[in-house]
Amino acid sequence: MARSFSMRGVQGAADRAVQHARTWLLQTEPDSRVHDVQADPRFQHRGVDLLWELPSGEVRGIEVKGDRNATRRRYFFELVSNLEKDTPGCFLYSGADLLVYVFLSQGELHVLPMRATREWFLPRAKEYPLKHAFTQTGAIRYTTVGAVVSVRDVSEGVPGVLRVPLKRTAGAAKEEGVAGLEASLVPVSAAKDEAGGPDGLG
Repeated sequence: MARSFSMRGVQGAADRAVQHARTWLLQTEPDSRVHDVQADPRFQHRGVDLLWELPSGEVRGIEVKGDRNATRRRYFFELVSNLEKDTPGCFLYSGADLLVYVFLSQGELHVLPMRATREWFLPRAKEYPLKHAFTQTGAIRYTTVGAVVSVRDVSEGVPGVLRVPLKRTAGAAKEEGVAGLEASLVPVSAAKDEAGGPDGLG
């Protein structure tokens, strides 16, 4: 399921990230259809949040991540989804074609080819620090572990990564500060890799 990390504003952040992803997909292919399969058990274990049905009939799987940190220029690649149960993270097993990573506070949507990103990352995994994040769901608290990876490193190492600026509009939610999408696509390498800690949601 598309998710961020603290469970109350978190689900709202995840929902906004999915909405931004849906909007971008439909703008990219106006005659396409997007199906939300987050709650479908057939796709949950595959790490797929949306199905993108293209006019050609091709269907692509999309994984969505929402990040609310205002300063981070880092991705959080989930390696262990539940440390207590020793379950692998979505980044390792996802069958999605694309990872749509939404920096909500910064107003950016990044599109990463999943397989190419994973193949680039795995031989370099030890180069990146790990972060532990904690999620509380009712009485259950569990730990998620992920690698904190520079946006610049990914953009320089993985072909085809895109950055989509989110258009700022008056009256947008303070936490997110953005709504809507600009049509232009900008290579991630064009974005400045600002210094920022790994705190945030991925």
